[in-house]
Amino acid sequence: MYAIVDIAGQQFRVEKDKVIKVPYLNKEVGESVEFDKVLLVGSEKSVKIGQPVVEKSKVSAKILAHGRDAKVIVWKKKKRKGYQLKKGHRQNFTKIQIEKIA
Repeated sequence: MYAIVDIAGQQFRVEKDKVIKVPYLNKEVGESVEFDKVLLVGSEKSVKIGQPVVEKSKVSAKILAHGRDAKVIVWKKKKRKGYQLKKGHRQNFTKIQIEKIA
């Protein structure tokens, strides 16, 4: 069984016991979280598509860790003007493990 879930404005395909990186969630490590914006639930036999969400369905997950992604470099330059700008950015993320799709 799998599901498409909206987590913090992004869509993820999840399965039971799968570990995924999602945008930062302001919860403690070890806490359990539930996502109720389930857009699609599928199994080997059938697929339920929500309009916009599937009624009475939830995805439960456990928070494993928080971290920061690799640095993304933003480089701006205007030729023949002497203008150069270099900035870096690291995005925070949360690693979760899917426990249950209901």
